[in-house]
Amino acid sequence: MTHSTPGPRALGMRVARLTRPAAALATLVAAVAIAGCGSSSHHSSSGATGTNVSDSGSAKGVTLRIGDQAGTGAEALLQAAGLIHKLPFKVKWADFTSGPPMLTAISSGSLDVGGVGNAPPVFAAAGGAKISIVGAFANENKSAALLVPKGSSITSVSQLKGKSIAVAQGSSADYHLLATLNKAGINVKDVHLDYLQPAQGLAALESGSVDAWDIWSPYIEEAVIQKGARILASGDGIPGNDSYVVASQSAVSNPTVAKEIKEYLKLLYQAHDWANSHPEAWGKTWAAATGLPQSIMNKAAADDIQKPVAVNATITADEQGLVNVFAKAGLIPKQYSFAPYVSTAFNSAVQ
Repeated sequence: MTHSTPGPRALGMRVARLTRPAAALATLVAAVAIAGCGSSSHHSSSGATGTNVSDSGSAKGVTLRIGDQAGTGAEALLQAAGLIHKLPFKVKWADFTSGPPMLTAISSGSLDVGGVGNAPPVFAAAGGAKISIVGAFANENKSAALLVPKGSSITSVSQLKGKSIAVAQGSSADYHLLATLNKAGINVKDVHLDYLQPAQGLAALESGSVDAWDIWSPYIEEAVIQKGARILASGDGIPGNDSYVVASQSAVSNPTVAKEIKEYLKLLYQAHDWANSHPEAWGKTWAAATGLPQSIMNKAAADDIQKPVAVNATITADEQGLVNVFAKAGLIPKQYSFAPYVSTAFNSAVQ
């Protein structure tokens, strides 16, 4: 899943109503490709790649630059699990609203590694980005959902034909929406897509300016509990509901940085295992990080279980499945093999 900071804390981005998704997503792919031509030198982040830039860890080695989202909560998660100070090197954190802009930063050399959902790597790789999946999580199906607003008369996905749907462009929700529509026999060209970042999507759903919204936790829980939204379709029956830790290929090929990434993954996996067995404790810290009530975040913590798994043939097959689906829909320029964008070199980090 591609997560983001809920509510007004999210970055403001230009809102565009798009009815030609193929052209719009081709633009996204092109943007990532351009970013992939940038410098890949290893240096401290200036903060231009995101918001809430902060440091943690010791001063040993080079600084590992990590892309984060308050929804993913890598920094908050490590803090809650009492593991962040065990990082044996200095870390520079930078927050993003969703996965696609984070991968743009990684591809450009502004970041070394970051956590995203299943779709952003597909679009980034389609654009020629030099990235590698180095870590993976299997996610609960409850962490993805297509929502309708309070009072909506829509009771089935089949009723969405001709309707407007908000979704974050190139995100895991983008794939969930496409797969959900396909499952209901609806072509993506038969709906109107509003490509909105999460905070804007929530506002659009609440105001009734869109008929539905595809999103991930903790926005699902916020919309349902606070705004009275209803889940029209969850992640049940949708394959490949994974999320990933993605690194730049230059970081992977740098022995010092690669060693730091492996140490980071070990602690991140431990933190996820802790959160999975302590959802209320994690919900409390997550609430502080997002600014949402603990009641919402406790539910999100229970729904958004992410289990560390090895990067293997199954992961490659899952991502290839996304490539096939997006290519068939004309939402990426061409079919391609995803295998070169997967690295198994960090699997020893999985306990």
